[in-house]
Amino acid sequence: MRQRSPSFVITTNIYKHTLNLPYPYSTEDAVTWIEHQYERFQNNKLYEFAITDKTTGRLYGSIALSNNQRFLHGEVAYWIGEEYWGNGFASEAAKAVLKLAFTEKQYHKVFARCFQTNPASEKVLQKIGMEKEGVLKEHVKKEDRFEDLVYYGVINRNG
Repeated sequence: MRQRSPSFVITTNIYKHTLNLPYPYSTEDAVTWIEHQYERFQNNKLYEFAITDKTTGRLYGSIALSNNQRFLHGEVAYWIGEEYWGNGFASEAAKAVLKLAFTEKQYHKVFARCFQTNPASEKVLQKIGMEKEGVLKEHVKKEDRFEDLVYYGVINRNG
């Protein structure tokens, strides 16, 4: 019987679809990440949340919202453990973060970006009401190849 890896393990497929997660993801990487979260939250720079099961607390992934106070906007970024893909967890979390951005933080705009090779992420962004704003061709280098980044955004029309 095949054992399932814990959802907090960064698999090659998660790494392949994210811009800034290191791979392999070491305990040191996790400790460094945790050490900076409180300071970023206190300084209103970044709000990072665990995506968990509402009943059991099981970790499914993570979602973050940056806060650019000067321009009243922020970026949403997330990852979901591979065994939980396709269950709507990213969409549900992204909707909640969008509500936080527009209702509590009074952002004018929220944006996100993903690799063009990640249509599942594009679908999440479309589901939460973001519109495709453009594609930056070969904008970042991931391992040994250049990747196109697709930009999505939504403006707060109620604020």
